[in-house]
Amino acid sequence: MSITPESSPFDLFAKWYAEAEACEGIDDHTAMTLATADAVGVPDARQVLLKDFDARGFAFYTNLTSPKAGQLAANPRAALCFYWMPLERQVRIRGAVEPVTDAEADAYFASRPRQSQIGAWASKQSQNLEGRLILERRIIQYGAKYALGAVPRPPFWSGFRVIPEVIEFWLKMPYRLHDRLVYTRAADGWEHRRLFP
Repeated sequence: MSITPESSPFDLFAKWYAEAEACEGIDDHTAMTLATADAVGVPDARQVLLKDFDARGFAFYTNLTSPKAGQLAANPRAALCFYWMPLERQVRIRGAVEPVTDAEADAYFASRPRQSQIGAWASKQSQNLEGRLILERRIIQYGAKYALGAVPRPPFWSGFRVIPEVIEFWLKMPYRLHDRLVYTRAADGWEHRRLFP
């Protein structure tokens, strides 16, 4: 069985994403590898969570003082990779990166559990931590500060959207003769072609 193309890669991604969400063997279907590079091209990669996708692209959120945010400021291009092992499927995405709007960041932050909101204020993401007790004190401090009412989004916390130029769908096949379907953005939409495994 090979990959059946759709007119838009977003339609095919939505289908695969829904099947990954329904798959009992996948702990978190939103997990994806985010690869970035700094201003001189040194690569970096880590797992983040997809929080939204549509025809504009794929959005995730982070502390804007984090290394990934600094790398994206210096070199606003990225790659994403989803690997849903039980389904033997992979999706690779490459493209430019733009910040999400303040309204989008506000809406997503408001949807997070309250403790996650407090954690965003308390954590100095990726900075040196002398001991866990310091983080716990900061959680108590911000928990008290925002004990009543809504927790506002920190000014140093927002999101990015990867605007895809290339999206490749990979399906494992016997004898390593995998099926690969790649979509490339064209002037009037998307073009797709198959690749040798």
